[in-house]
Amino acid sequence: MQVLTAHFLSQLANSNAILVQVQATQGSVPREAGAWMAVFQDSTVATVGGGRLELDAIAHARALLRDPALARLQHYPLGPSLGQCCGGYVTLSFTPVSAADRPALETQLRPVTVPVALFGSGHVGAALVQVLGLLPVDLTWIDSRDQAFPGDVPANVHCEHSNPVQGAVAHLTPGSSVLVMSFSHAEDLDIVQACLQRQRALGDVPFVGLIGSKTKWATFRHRLEAKGFSAQELAHVTCPIGIPGIHDKRPEVIAVAVAAQLMQLAGRGLSAQ
Repeated sequence: MQVLTAHFLSQLANSNAILVQVQATQGSVPREAGAWMAVFQDSTVATVGGGRLELDAIAHARALLRDPALARLQHYPLGPSLGQCCGGYVTLSFTPVSAADRPALETQLRPVTVPVALFGSGHVGAALVQVLGLLPVDLTWIDSRDQAFPGDVPANVHCEHSNPVQGAVAHLTPGSSVLVMSFSHAEDLDIVQACLQRQRALGDVPFVGLIGSKTKWATFRHRLEAKGFSAQELAHVTCPIGIPGIHDKRPEVIAVAVAAQLMQLAGRGLSAQ
């Protein structure tokens, strides 16, 4: 969404547009309140749900570009009249915007993001960064190795070198979900231990996900028990990570499964944001 906002504002520098936003909903609808779409005379950015609803919204927005006196609030029943079987009810607002509105729009359209800390820049980590780069995530990417990161990363990704790597845990944004997939099991264990210590002290690490097998976690669990962590504390760690039922081990597939798990957690309100 950050990429779409940047694209919209870039186009707005040269052409006026209509900002279409979902103001209210009732029943089953394709998008939630707050979803937006920018309509230019010959292009659009983002979406308010697709289908006939969006086609009608685009048509009304372009008519409004030509005639500013037209209505700026439209109500759409998503039933037989629109040929959409959602059955709900959507209210859309239509706001003319120009280059002068760019600073305000940048603030208004800034998405609510989930803070995530990713430890490890290996194959899975690199694939995961590309997926999370498209999602409403504020990602801190951490590794202990020099020159671990590529030269070009998504706009919502902040790279951080930390040696020892677990030292970065103390400085994470409160409410960060943590993903642990470093190049060594020894580092992984140190990071998980630091996360559990922070959770014990502050209670602000809602999720600790460790890449690996059940066998790896059994070994880690034994070592962490020896360090004094209780069963309740250790239950805070998820290993393996990723939504269940996906058995493909290719990095890009694991990345999609893990990203989906993070979005599930965010939807359940487990993030502090």
